[in-house]
Amino acid sequence: MQLPKLPVGDAVEVLVYWIEQYFGWLLDAISGGLGFLIGGFQSILIAIPAPILIVLISVLVWFVTRRDIKLAGLTALGLLLIWDLQLWSLAMLTLALVLVSTIVALAISIPLGIAAAGSDALNAALRPILDFMQTMPSFVYLIPAVIFFGIGNVPGTIATVVFAIPPALRLTNLGIRQVPIELIEVADAFGSTPRQKLLKVQLPVALPTIMAGVNQCIMLALSMVVIASMIGARGLGYQVLVGIQRVDIGGGFEAGLAIVIIAIILDRITQNLVPQHNERS
Repeated sequence: MQLPKLPVGDAVEVLVYWIEQYFGWLLDAISGGLGFLIGGFQSILIAIPAPILIVLISVLVWFVTRRDIKLAGLTALGLLLIWDLQLWSLAMLTLALVLVSTIVALAISIPLGIAAAGSDALNAALRPILDFMQTMPSFVYLIPAVIFFGIGNVPGTIATVVFAIPPALRLTNLGIRQVPIELIEVADAFGSTPRQKLLKVQLPVALPTIMAGVNQCIMLALSMVVIASMIGARGLGYQVLVGIQRVDIGGGFEAGLAIVIIAIILDRITQNLVPQHNERS
């Protein structure tokens, strides 16, 4: 005896139709805004001559790593390799997608993490949602993005944002909750307002944990940008996908190597931001 099938698929179709009918204007606005940001970042990165941008990024790495000349030199060599492989424009598009996705994801996750740290009810409500998001296979995120935004860079960015939110939100929440109670009591004793306590005590103390979340957000965004090439997101990820489809081992490997170089550079920059902050403080 077979149980009757629940109309889950029909319910989802009705929900999608309802969202498109009543919130189509919002979806169009989101699509237009993200498209503008991606195009703007890409235009700026491409407008800067590659040699100048390589020097600027290498100097940035040297600065944030506390004058690590070896790492700055390796950064320059890696970027020069990307340029030599004629993947520079694709790499800049990938970098633009990662930057936009990370900025949007952090703009959502950090305020939510702060709010969850101050509210046990919100924290309890967000926990199962975050568990669901982190256990969901990454390819599943592509389905709603395609349904609501079609194919291209924008749906790829949407899927990347949703995929990258959980670690930054969790670590922001965790970092603030781990602030020693003694510091909170001292701030209260001096008559600090909740805003002063947050900005001058909780966030500075929780900054290393929050930056770990930022680092994970960037890494997840970069990995998802590659997967998002399956729904039309361009850049190095699409080059890898083309290499797989055409069995072009060399081309796929070169694009993958460029992605690894970008990932290492972004990882080193974000990992060294907090030590520099601590040294100044």
